[in-house]
Amino acid sequence: MQKRIILAAFLWAIILFVGCASGSKAPQEEKDIFQPILTDIPERPAGQKDVLGLVTPKLDTVRVGFIGLGMRGPGAVQRFTHIPGTKIVALCDLHADRVEKSQQILDNAGLPRAAEYSGSVDAWKQLCKRDDINLVYIATDWKHHAEMMIYAMEQGKHVACEVPAAMNLDEIWRVINMAEKMQVHCMQLENCVYDFFELTTLNMAQHGLFGEVLHAEGAYIHNLAEYWDMYEGDWRMEYNRKHRGDVYATHGLGPVCQVLDIHRGDKMNYLVAMDTKPVNIPEYLIEKRGMDRDSAYQVANGQHTMTIIRTEKGKTIQIQHDVASPRPYSRMYQVSGTKG
Repeated sequence: MQKRIILAAFLWAIILFVGCASGSKAPQEEKDIFQPILTDIPERPAGQKDVLGLVTPKLDTVRVGFIGLGMRGPGAVQRFTHIPGTKIVALCDLHADRVEKSQQILDNAGLPRAAEYSGSVDAWKQLCKRDDINLVYIATDWKHHAEMMIYAMEQGKHVACEVPAAMNLDEIWRVINMAEKMQVHCMQLENCVYDFFELTTLNMAQHGLFGEVLHAEGAYIHNLAEYWDMYEGDWRMEYNRKHRGDVYATHGLGPVCQVLDIHRGDKMNYLVAMDTKPVNIPEYLIEKRGMDRDSAYQVANGQHTMTIIRTEKGKTIQIQHDVASPRPYSRMYQVSGTKG
């Protein structure tokens, strides 16, 4: 983390071979050449201490507040009813009926009802301010993750957040800085690193069965056609319409980073990515939502995105993203080493 990171991101580049024997490039040729994007670590606040190996005082009971009870939140509430040493203290969602549905999960588990927060876009802040909460669990839309994480940590709370935890480098560094300032746990809830296959493969790698791991691959291949209308305010569709690239990378990248010891001895230095043209999402908008063709094809994100990354120690990573093609769900996890 102390070294300068040079992240050469040739995002969605078309590599052009220009057969010119001599002479300067024409103006149009200059425009077609993609330049690397160099990203430096910003100036860090003085006296910061990283939290990678943070140990905090033991809590006999971890008291939890949940923000976001739409698609992912209720499942998290359900799981916490089975975890010894935890107490669900507060539930928050913009919609009161969603809070009530999660209260019924507590009823069915024979647990006391939690405090309720709803009806306001800022109701979650009141939950974060409670003195009887140790951990804030965030399961809202992506756009609010970083803001909520930072605010909760400012209140001295540990944070667990659904993926992706932040949407740009500025948000990422603000989250890191606050966690280091407050010395609290800040966890991105990348569940795929705990899947049986990924954990088994990690164990094999750590025991040397693959030799030195040189290359790993991962992906998020998941046709979301049956889910698009389930996202509050259509936020996920709109994000894919406005942004280009692998916008949901961590299901594939998390296990890969784990097996390659990223931030535990290695780091990612360079990446190059490209994508296909969008087809299925525009056609979905035409067929299912009655959008005119010209408007429907105003989609920034490609149908399939491929990203290749090289690390400081000369390892490589390939990540793929596709939420539109009619194909089976897959994370395409692969590990390749000097022994297999």
